[in-house]
Amino acid sequence: MSPSALIFTYVAVLLGALAAAALYSELRRRRFQPGPSEDRIFRCSRCGYVYTDDPDVDRSRCTQCGRFNDVIEF
Repeated sequence: MSPSALIFTYVAVLLGALAAAALYSELRRRRFQPGPSEDRIFRCSRCGYVYTDDPDVDRSRCTQCGRFNDVIEF
């Protein structure tokens, strides 16, 4: 083999190993990230407190002042 072919093979193998390590790292990172929450977000119209509640609740009582509030739509 010529020296240029050896250098090319060496660089190609190193880049392939680097790409495989990056792919493995990305897949592993995604597996351990938390998924999106199904909870609904509420904002109290009296005191302004922002809180979450279960996804099956349409109106929720504020934990700070006790007022019932509707879901925030983004």
